[in-house]
Amino acid sequence: MSTASAGLSGRLAAAWIPVALAASLAMLATAHAFERFGGYAPCLLCLKQREVYWVAAGIALVAFAGMRSPALRALRPWMGLALGLVFLFGAGLAAFHAGVEWKWWPGPAACAAGGGSVAGLDMGGLIDGSLKVREPACDNAAWRLAGLSMAGWNAVMSLGLATAGVAAWRFGRGRA
Repeated sequence: MSTASAGLSGRLAAAWIPVALAASLAMLATAHAFERFGGYAPCLLCLKQREVYWVAAGIALVAFAGMRSPALRALRPWMGLALGLVFLFGAGLAAFHAGVEWKWWPGPAACAAGGGSVAGLDMGGLIDGSLKVREPACDNAAWRLAGLSMAGWNAVMSLGLATAGVAAWRFGRGRA
């Protein structure tokens, strides 16, 4: 490989870190916007999918902070691979959740508790803590676009991010 192409590969691998950070933060912001402004309460699996993006953002932030350090520069491709693997896990988790929504397989037992309503209850239950508000069920897709639920779209996005992370590792290996 020529020096010019090795330099380009290294720059592409380095560019992946801030892209992964921005993508993670954008996915978290989108999820919180659906919850806050759209009124879509997250189920247990939705919250678990968010944890993946928090982990990815943390890894990307550490990698981004160490990008200028000559000692850490050699680790950049491996951080890209770590991000790719985190996103791959997220894609699997989101695909599992989408399968639960399509009733292809059962979700975790904690996910079946949804559907509770607080209509007609007095404020005393809120004050004394006896009011039990249940989370939405994981097997109920509250929103779909082009046939995919939020979990389905998350699987697609996470798989794309995982592919980018592995490509960054492949192109940046040994050329950081």
